[in-house]
Amino acid sequence: MKRYIAILLLTLPLGLSAAETRPNIVWMFSDDHAYQAVGAYGGRFKPLNLTPNIDTLARDGMVFDRAYVANSICAPSRATLLTGKHSHLNGKLDNRGGFNHDQQQFQKILQKNGYQTVMIGKIHLNGAMQGFDYWEVLPGQGRYWSPKFITAEGETLYKGQHSTKVITDRALNWLETGRVADKPFMLMVHYKAPHRHWNPNKEMQEKFATLTFPEPSTLFDDYEGRGTAAHKQDMTISKTMTLSSDLKAGKGPRKAEVDKLRDQPKALIRWKYQTYMRDYLACIAGVDANVGRILTFLKENDLEKNTIVMYAADQGFYLGEHGWFDKRFMYEESFRTPLLARWPGVVEPGTRNTDLVQNIDFAETFLDMAQAPIPEDMQGQSLVPLLKGKTPEDWRTSLYYHYYQYPGTHSVRRHEGVTTKRHKLIRFYGKDVPNGEEWEFYDLETDPEEMHSQYRNPEQATIVASLKQELKRLRKEYKVPDSTP
Repeated sequence: MKRYIAILLLTLPLGLSAAETRPNIVWMFSDDHAYQAVGAYGGRFKPLNLTPNIDTLARDGMVFDRAYVANSICAPSRATLLTGKHSHLNGKLDNRGGFNHDQQQFQKILQKNGYQTVMIGKIHLNGAMQGFDYWEVLPGQGRYWSPKFITAEGETLYKGQHSTKVITDRALNWLETGRVADKPFMLMVHYKAPHRHWNPNKEMQEKFATLTFPEPSTLFDDYEGRGTAAHKQDMTISKTMTLSSDLKAGKGPRKAEVDKLRDQPKALIRWKYQTYMRDYLACIAGVDANVGRILTFLKENDLEKNTIVMYAADQGFYLGEHGWFDKRFMYEESFRTPLLARWPGVVEPGTRNTDLVQNIDFAETFLDMAQAPIPEDMQGQSLVPLLKGKTPEDWRTSLYYHYYQYPGTHSVRRHEGVTTKRHKLIRFYGKDVPNGEEWEFYDLETDPEEMHSQYRNPEQATIVASLKQELKRLRKEYKVPDSTP
């Protein structure tokens, strides 16, 4: 490491420190923030201007329109973020059990290469963090109100405070008191919001209390044209979403509204959807306001020009599409995630990228940005060339996905699949799938909402066959075990 830093310093322009040439990185990460609820992605919520601060990253930087995850569930997504590897290699297949912190992680490499590394907020990986100069994290899922945080030294309770504000406060506190001026830093700010059960701060709750939101066209989807998994899931607004804990309608005005609708099933679903959106989108607005606080600090403290700012979520989320909430499926709303990046002087403002990128790429990207070595066993690709507006000729044309947590919450069957920009092939498997295996195929150009599987359409047989071969190739490339759990 000393040799690496010495060589680096010899190459610096006279009078400049490593911190001034190697960029700082601020990585802001939310839990279950659907891309549909980011203004820069358009859609039915855009007129509400929910995310003006996050949208500045689009104005001043790049929006990735084809960003996806490898396993759409919280803890595995975070394990992939840290390791640059698919779940079957980093060992975190689902939300249950532990995580091997002793394994290779990007922040350990950054730390060895002269960066200050900091993790604040939700990580959802049991055990003490490694490779961070400072960390302060929520235990498990954490609480919205009166959150408890764990550090290397012990626990702190922030009584009566909202987690979104506390996470931002702690991040700003580190920037003010923990940062070493002549060292570059990697600051990870991970919000709990807008994870279920969607408890916004009081200001946003009042602001959104009476708003009415557009319904998705598939709110009353009957799942005709899809297989067992779509029919047998347990994540519907109509049946799964609870009136008490999810919608806070066990008493008070909301309960009175529900009582009037109990004999009107469709009207009750519509009410549940509107109430869900009021709470969920209010959480989003709270996150955005706090993103604004961090952006303001960077600007006011002369850190903006040499700091890369990125915003993403651990996966997508259903906002009533197909009558659902939650994630897990390889269908677009769950599989796809927001990803925006601002890098002054490098990323051309107001640009959009349509290449296929995935969360296995994040660790490699951070290392590349920091001019640190990228281990050969990481499975992604650095996004730095894309950020510079140059797509490598050998950039991937397909993505691999694998979801494992069944039986489990929401009863989404295990599945794996492959997607290109236009086509998607999904293989559901396991004892609770007819004959142990069931396939679905979609043309995303002609059926963007994935309403009718064309797997048995003879006109699509050639494409289906080629995707099966691509799936086989990806499994080999990513070293997926033949006996998958």
